[in-house]
Amino acid sequence: MRQSFFRRARFLKTFLLCVVLGAPLPVNSARAMESAFATQVIAFSAGTGAAFGYTNSSSVLGEPERFTGEGLIPQCVTPFQPAFLQHEIVSLGVGGFVTIAFDHDVIDDPRNEFGVDLLVFGNAFFSDQGGAIVAGLASEPGSIEVSQDGLNWVLVRGAGPESLFPTRGFLDVGPYSVLAGKSPSDFTKAVDPSITLSHLVGLDYDAVQSIYGVSGGGVGIDLASIQLDWIRFVRVRGATVSGQSPEVDAFADVSPESAEADLDADGVVGATDLAIVLGAWATRGNIADIDGDGVVGATDLARLLGAWGAA
Repeated sequence: MRQSFFRRARFLKTFLLCVVLGAPLPVNSARAMESAFATQVIAFSAGTGAAFGYTNSSSVLGEPERFTGEGLIPQCVTPFQPAFLQHEIVSLGVGGFVTIAFDHDVIDDPRNEFGVDLLVFGNAFFSDQGGAIVAGLASEPGSIEVSQDGLNWVLVRGAGPESLFPTRGFLDVGPYSVLAGKSPSDFTKAVDPSITLSHLVGLDYDAVQSIYGVSGGGVGIDLASIQLDWIRFVRVRGATVSGQSPEVDAFADVSPESAEADLDADGVVGATDLAIVLGAWATRGNIADIDGDGVVGATDLARLLGAWGAA
C-alpha cells in the first residue's frame, strides 16, 4: 500500500510538471498498441461439413473485410454481397468452434450506443427480391459464448455469428459495387438492435443505409443482458444441424459515443468522473479503466485530468 501511494504521488508530480511545461503527458504503451479487434486465436476446430479451404483460423483476427474477391470477382462487401475468399472467413461446420481473445477487457460501457458492447461479424447477407430490395437473410445457425477467464463460459441466447446485421465496408457505394469507396464504415459502432428482419424486409438499399448509420454492421451483444461487467474471450460454435456451416469474419469491441473520460455520461468531464476513478482505484472490469490496460490506475487519472471540462 505504501509503495502504491508513492507511485501515485510521483505520477501526480510528473503530471503537474507536464501541464506547467507544456510537455506531453505520459501514455500507457499497452493502450497505444491496443486493438479494437480480436488479436489472438486461442483454439479452433473445424466441424463436420466445414467448407473446404476455409479453415485458416487467423482470418478472424483484425477488422472485418471491406473488399472481397480480389483476383476473382472483385467487389465491395455490402449487406447484399459478403466476403467470400478463403483467407477472409473461417467455416465452422457442425460441431466446430473458434475461440478468440482481445488484448484488453471488453467492458459493459453505458456510453456505448444502444447498449451494445461487442460485435461479431459473419458472412450473412440480404437476399434480394429485385432492385436491391431486402427479401430475407441468407444465414446459417451457430452460437456465441463469452468468458472472462477462458474457462467459464456464458451463452449469449438468441445470437449467432450470422444473425443481423450483414457487414458493410463503405458508406458511399452501391449494393453491388465493384469499386472500393472512399468513406469506410465504422466497425466499432453498432446498429440499433431493436431493428429486426421484419423491419428490413421490403426496404431498398438507401433505407438500409439509413438504418445502419455509420456502422459496419455485425451481431451486437450487450454484456449487461448476460449479467457480465466485462469479458476478454469469445467462442463461436458451429451448427448442430447437418449440412449447415456458419462462417466467422471478425470480432470488435464497440467504441463509446461520448468523451472517453466522461464516465457518468452527463456530457462533461468533471468532479463526478474523478470520483468514479478514485472510487474504482486498482479494480478491473470497470468503466473507470479509461486506458483499457485492465486496471484503474495512474494513466486513467491522467487521461481524465487531461480531458477535464471536455464535452
